[in-house]
Amino acid sequence: MPSNIKVLLVDDNPMVLELLRHALAQFSSVQTMRDGADAMLKAIDEKPDLIIADQTLPGVEGLQLLQKIKARPNTAAIPVILMASKADINEKLKPVQDTVEDFLEKPFFIKEAAAKIKKVVDKISLEKMAREAPDDSVLRGSLMQMNVLDLLQSLDMGRKTCALILTNNGDECKLFFTDGQINHAQYGKLKGDEAVYKVLKWTGGNFEINFKGSSNEQTTTQSTQGLLLEGLRLLDESNRDTEENVLEA
Repeated sequence: MPSNIKVLLVDDNPMVLELLRHALAQFSSVQTMRDGADAMLKAIDEKPDLIIADQTLPGVEGLQLLQKIKARPNTAAIPVILMASKADINEKLKPVQDTVEDFLEKPFFIKEAAAKIKKVVDKISLEKMAREAPDDSVLRGSLMQMNVLDLLQSLDMGRKTCALILTNNGDECKLFFTDGQINHAQYGKLKGDEAVYKVLKWTGGNFEINFKGSSNEQTTTQSTQGLLLEGLRLLDESNRDTEENVLEA
């Protein structure tokens, strides 16, 4: 189900535009444009949550679009992802690397590009939910809106310091973040890395984020990304074992 994030996708290649549009429509509301100047007018008029633009656009190229977006007070805060060749990223676009949300190096596989964009969309979605929440310090939601993996990645990318409480069928897991890194996790008798690995298996439940919460306890041994990679490896291993047992039966 598409999220509440509006994405403006700009590319003059109709095939790339359609393939990306289809992939991004799984988790966002997508508008497409093929011209940089038209995209600029659309951004001013409708103010999307995220702009993804190719560097080599007719008329106003990606770099110029970025500069124009950032120069206007009412659009300056819109995150921008630029799609460009490795040479352009390393040379022409190097001076603006702190201005863009991210780069997509071309050529790319659509699946990998969509996965990278989804991380940015999830971070924006979380920040948007936080702004719209009745209480500025506490955000509550369902893991049907954002699953555990996406939630942890969003807090990591947003470099958030907070307490995250996950609940599911009477079980509870508390995770504490400092600048996006999980420093402490508790799930029943499990602490640290094992608690994180356990909660990654959840497919339902609710979450509560307290942006004023923190813990000085240090029970994890890896970065947030390290924990997620290892947790997903263990989960994949467990799923393969289950499939093998079913086949043997």
